Parts: sequence; structure tokens; C-alpha cells
Amino acid sequence: MKQKLLLFVFAAFFAAKSFAQQDPQFTQYMYNMSIVNPAYTTGTENILNFGALYRTQWTDVDGGPKTFTGFVHMPVNDNVEVGLSFMNDNVGDIVKENVITADFAYKLNFANDLHLSFGLKAGVSLYDATISKLITIDPDPDFAEDLNKTYFNLGAGVYFNSDKFYVGLSVPTFIPQPHLDTTDKDNLWAREANTFLTGGYVFDLASKWKFKPAFMAKYMAGEPLSFDLTANFLYNNFVEFGAGYRFEDAFSGLVNFKITDIVRLGYAYDYTNSDFKDYAGSTHEIFLLFNIDTSTRGYDKSPRFF
Repeated sequence: MKQKLLLFVFAAFFAAKSFAQQDPQFTQYMYNMSIVNPAYTTGTENILNFGALYRTQWTDVDGGPKTFTGFVHMPVNDNVEVGLSFMNDNVGDIVKENVITADFAYKLNFANDLHLSFGLKAGVSLYDATISKLITIDPDPDFAEDLNKTYFNLGAGVYFNSDKFYVGLSVPTFIPQPHLDTTDKDNLWAREANTFLTGGYVFDLASKWKFKPAFMAKYMAGEPLSFDLTANFLYNNFVEFGAGYRFEDAFSGLVNFKITDIVRLGYAYDYTNSDFKDYAGSTHEIFLLFNIDTSTRGYDKSPRFF
């Protein structure tokens, strides 16, 4: 249990003071949109989209947060898209949370290839906190009993896009979820909902170059606004690279490659520049995306930019 108590002191402090620790965060959010917004749609009928992302945060902290997400979604017809998403969040092998949800999106199609989608997310959160393993200076009854609970999740979102841009607004969890808050003994495991605003655009540059700026703003009542800004360049629909900045928290470098017509692999590195930088170390994130054509026509779809 070396440094586990120290980790929780840091986590409690930065949950209150830092943008980053309101909820699990992702540097490559533009390729992990199903977790954030149930209204996210690709609009490519007969294409099964699935992928996974793994993030290990603060490598110099023993027991630093580790998050894994997975998703699968597919259009049912021209107006309906459905999917499943999964997230595992692990902090020091003390707090573990598994979130399993089903997503449903209804899409309205307009002229000029514009689409407006409304989405719902429903599922369960399996929460396990073995807080009795924590070493405290003095015996504390609040840390004597482990917690194992199941919570119902319900979220919603809206997503407006074309093949060149997207804007999304979502609340993936309306119902308060578990969160360690030692300042309020009667509300020890409550956490308010997060609201996400996302957006991105694809600018055509030279014949084989595209510029892809994107942003994600995250808000939770009583906490400062978290804001991510990313600028990527895509060459020949093969390699994409760029940089990001999470305000007052971290700088990022991002790169991904089109391995085959159906597989894309990406990596991101975060360097912490907050007051925690002397203790945190680096953060690493990797994702793998698949686009599978389930029809008999073969893979002849246009490139997927988001």
C-alpha cells in the first residue's frame, strides 16, 4: 500500500482545485465520442464502428488513475443508430468503477449533408471502493467499511454535424454517481453530473493536407470549467499529428496512423504543467479504431474524420 494514502490526498485536493479530475478525461476525445455523447453518429450505413482507448495517468504516482473505454455502434437505417459503450476506471486498485451503457440516437437529415441527432444513454455503474485498505494516521470510521454498489445511469445529448464539422452538447450521466468527498460525511459518495460541449472542423489545405482543430469544454456545478483545445494535421488520410492544451493542466502531443482501410491506431502523450507537475510524471493514451463494412459491396466509403 506504499503511497496509496498520498495518492488519495492528491486526488482529493486536485478534484477540488484542478480542471482535470472532475471525471475520467481523454486527450483523444474526438475519437472517443461515444463515451461522452450518445447522440454521436457516423451516418455511414452498413459500417460497424468499434474501438477501444486506454489511458494511464500520472505515471510517477503509485496507483495513478487508469481508464479503459470500449464502444461499438452502427446505423440501423438512415435515421437510427444504436451502440454499446463500456468504461473501466481504476484508481490505485482502491476505487474501481465499471460503467456499461446502451446508446440510441435518432438522426434528422437535411440538405447540404447536414445532420442533427438526438441521443439517449442508459445503463449501470458498478462501483467498488476497498477503502478499508487505506492506511490512516488515526482510526477513522469513515474509512473502515468497503463500498460495493450498483447505480443506474441515464444520459442524453444532441449532435449537429456534416462530413466537415461537428458540434455536440451532452450530459452522459444525469443521476449523481459515486465520488470520494470527505468534506461531507452525509454525502460521502455523491458526484454531480458533467456537461460536455464539443466541436471540430476539417479545413482543406494543400491537395493531400487537412487541418483539424477541435475542442472540448467540460462543466460541473461548483467546479472550474475544463477546456481542451487540439490542433491536428492529416496527411493523405494516412497519418494525423498535432498538439493539444488542457488549460492550466497539461500540454499534449498526438499522432495516429491508418494501418489499413479499416484500422486506425493512435497515441497521445500528456505533460502536466499544473502545480502537480513535480509529482505527476507523464500520461499516456492509446486508441484502436475499426470500421467494418457489413454489406457485400466492399469498403468504399468516404474517409471518417471524426
